[in-house]
Amino acid sequence: MKPARATRGVRWAFTLIELLVVIAIIAVLAGLLLPALARSKALAQRTACASQLRQQGVAWRLFLDENDGRFPDRRDLKASLPGGYKPWNTWPRSDPRAGWAALVLSNQLASPKLWNCPAAETASFAGVEQASQRAGSDSNAPVVRYWMWRFDQADGPVTEDNFWGRTEAECVLHLADANNPIAGTPTGLSDTELTVDVYFPNTVSALPANLQGRTAHPRGRNRLLLDGHTEFTRDARTPSR
Repeated sequence: MKPARATRGVRWAFTLIELLVVIAIIAVLAGLLLPALARSKALAQRTACASQLRQQGVAWRLFLDENDGRFPDRRDLKASLPGGYKPWNTWPRSDPRAGWAALVLSNQLASPKLWNCPAAETASFAGVEQASQRAGSDSNAPVVRYWMWRFDQADGPVTEDNFWGRTEAECVLHLADANNPIAGTPTGLSDTELTVDVYFPNTVSALPANLQGRTAHPRGRNRLLLDGHTEFTRDARTPSR
């Protein structure tokens, strides 16, 4: 007896219900994976930013070693860089933009990319005037997307909470004497902030609604301290980009 031949030409196809089930499964998987991918991207940007700040810290160390341990007094650059000195009318009443630093450290830190926080470049506030500054009038001048609060004064006698022309030890001492509730009372180089990400606390009612709570890195910010180390400071006031 001959074995039965296999049926040829039979085509199998998904039913509509099967297709809908597959689509639903894909949608569920995408819903699970996309937030994880977004978190991974945010963490990678935060890590890259911290690395840039560390390299800025090394550049400052080289500069200080070459200049008798003193920070520069380049308040002239605060007024002459694009946009000029522009203290905010609401908050903060100062101009912490740090385009001047890229010019001062151009010999110690040649790569312009190290001044541009990758997360701040794509954040919702990227186009806000206070969030960035070019280090020169040329179209290819580095774009600086970091703040340096202790170098926000443009003229007059240097106030106690500014670092223009001071040694590191003097910076700590004068900042502590300033009794600035925002800056806190530092006890040494390791808790004295030098450079920080751009951030807009949601507790400041004077800020436009579209800026409140925004920061380069969700739920906090990277900081470069005077001793050269970086840290991520969590802050519930800045939950989103």
